Amino acid sequence: MSANATLPRTDIAAADTLPLARLCGLTKRYGRVLANDSITLSIMPGRIKALLGENGAGKSTLMAMLAGRFKPDAGHLEIAGERVDFDSPRQAIAMGIGMVYQHFMLVENMTVAENVLLGQEGALLLSPKEMREAVGGLAERFGLALDVRARVGDLSMGERQRVEILKLLYRESRVLIFDEPTAVLTPPEADALFAALRSMSAQGKAVVFISHKMEEVLSVADEIAILRKGRIEGEFTASEVASPAELARRMVGRDVVLDIPREAVAPGPLVLDVRGLSGEGLDDVSLSLRQGEILAVVGVAGNGQQQLVETICGLTRPQGGQVELLGHGWDEFYKHYDWDGALAWVPEDRAGLATCRSFDLTDNLLLTTRAGFSKGVWLDRARAREAARDIVREHNVLPGRIGLQAWQLSGGNLQKFVLGRELLRRPRLLVAEQPTQGLDISATEAVWQRLLEARTTCGVLLVTGDLSEALALADRVAVLFRGRVMGLFPTGDAAQVDQIGQLMAGLSA
Repeated sequence: MSANATLPRTDIAAADTLPLARLCGLTKRYGRVLANDSITLSIMPGRIKALLGENGAGKSTLMAMLAGRFKPDAGHLEIAGERVDFDSPRQAIAMGIGMVYQHFMLVENMTVAENVLLGQEGALLLSPKEMREAVGGLAERFGLALDVRARVGDLSMGERQRVEILKLLYRESRVLIFDEPTAVLTPPEADALFAALRSMSAQGKAVVFISHKMEEVLSVADEIAILRKGRIEGEFTASEVASPAELARRMVGRDVVLDIPREAVAPGPLVLDVRGLSGEGLDDVSLSLRQGEILAVVGVAGNGQQQLVETICGLTRPQGGQVELLGHGWDEFYKHYDWDGALAWVPEDRAGLATCRSFDLTDNLLLTTRAGFSKGVWLDRARAREAARDIVREHNVLPGRIGLQAWQLSGGNLQKFVLGRELLRRPRLLVAEQPTQGLDISATEAVWQRLLEARTTCGVLLVTGDLSEALALADRVAVLFRGRVMGLFPTGDAAQVDQIGQLMAGLSA
């Protein structure tokens, strides 16, 4: 089932049903920043509520208060009609509130059953068979297909997510919160997750679903709440929305166009040539990229993407095979400063690796290049500040002040700045690693447009787990699974989408 297919909806929650959770006037501040402003929201049993909003709208902060990670500065929580005050996530879990995060907390050397029961009262009294039966029965009840005897380290990301869900279900969580749950999933795994969410809601659970993907929201949600600048902008049922475009317009207040026309660009010289690259996490990888094209490397996280990027970007020496950059071997390229700036990298970790959180935007600009801003030992900070202003203005980095530190920008605005900084170097090869992960639809639109523009003067290596992004931007798609290139496809053939999705999951097409 595709993300565009509408799943059957249930109607467990009658109009007068008591909310499983109610957020009453919640307010949260971080210094002068008002993250949540007197938000009131009801979460009903048997319903899936999607929480939408641009980066920095306050979605994650709001759910962190419900999950016991943060305490509100004003307002209170009610669970099944009872006023509560959580001091920790443990207290929230005890009251039936559970959250599945993007970064899983599992013990890889233990089995599925052992991970689910880890830390549970009475679990040590169960025999291995009783543990497997308890967890297996729960998995079957909610449609979470898993081998409970399997070692977690051998599971796919989608299967690991199911283990996290089972941990909450075993603890009898009644409200389950999912923060961007499909960011690490293949298309088939995402479809399986949506079916499981429906099964949970059909059995009286309440589900809160944070996503930036409009098609996903309309396919799985019963109700939608939109946050804008820390306030509830609107609440409505999914049936009231005619299309993903309308939902995006309601969220950002204007039309958003992700179907950006890809104008033909004549291919130029070879800028990247990888032949038989092998080593830790990589197995005989071969691919090439020319100026004027975008090559997407798609795959679920943990299948060799990080090792491939680190080798191309000079952090790791090739152990086997050959890597040529702009016609030069790896050693020659990275030993000669003449090539500085010819390759630019937008890392996946925009907050921890691409920028320094405590530096302002001018200093973050100078992290990757001083070309044009220095003469001998002297640094022309005035010129650097002007360049930072140009990036902020040209890429619409809000709130538009170069004196802000990196941590004060939303994820989308920080990403726009990082991309603008790297493009300022006028690279011939641009490596963009998960460039829109966690970004709202407005920021995604801006990043996509810049990547398409960049390909006119350089080759773009797009490393992404989002197949729809790869198909929208790339000229060719390479599927990476367990360090091997499983296939290379042109993006013009829509019939190949299912085949690519299967290869991302390691299945023979």
